[in-house]
Amino acid sequence: MTTSPNEIEVELVEEVPNASPRRYWVADSNVVLRCTRPKTGEKRTVTVPMHDRIRIGTLKSIAERAGAEDFEAFCRWIDRNR
Repeated sequence: MTTSPNEIEVELVEEVPNASPRRYWVADSNVVLRCTRPKTGEKRTVTVPMHDRIRIGTLKSIAERAGAEDFEAFCRWIDRNR
């Protein structure tokens, strides 16, 4: 579990058949994350592409679906936790 500046806990939730243990993939290049906001208990499911680089529009969409309230803080958190 990890917590972002927007207090989103993240856990991997879906395992691909025939993948090695602890590999949580959907399709060939995406991972599904379940996000729970501790203060509200709100749950969200977010699909994230597993690429070296993600376009800014895609990253903004991921942040919105995850419930991030401050995109710049979200990006700083990603940079610190790569």
